[in-house]
Amino acid sequence: MMTAIFVFIKCELGYANEVAADIVDNVENVSEVYSTSGQHDLLAKFNLPRDADIGTFVTKEVQTRPHVRDTFTVITFSPFLPKKG
Repeated sequence: MMTAIFVFIKCELGYANEVAADIVDNVENVSEVYSTSGQHDLLAKFNLPRDADIGTFVTKEVQTRPHVRDTFTVITFSPFLPKKG
């Protein structure tokens, strides 16, 4: 079973595309990365093992990427999925 987390990322000016590409290419458990408008530049979704230390993952694997200035993490609980049919 996996836990989905969403991490909003603020980048140094002019580096959002580079940060997104770096995360997609080099960070394990990434599902997708979106560019966003507003206070943050990117929104990344990660699927982590249930026993993963989320704080350590974010601080070691996301916040330390080049040109990342700040993050805001949302931890999810139960997914609500559409019915297939």
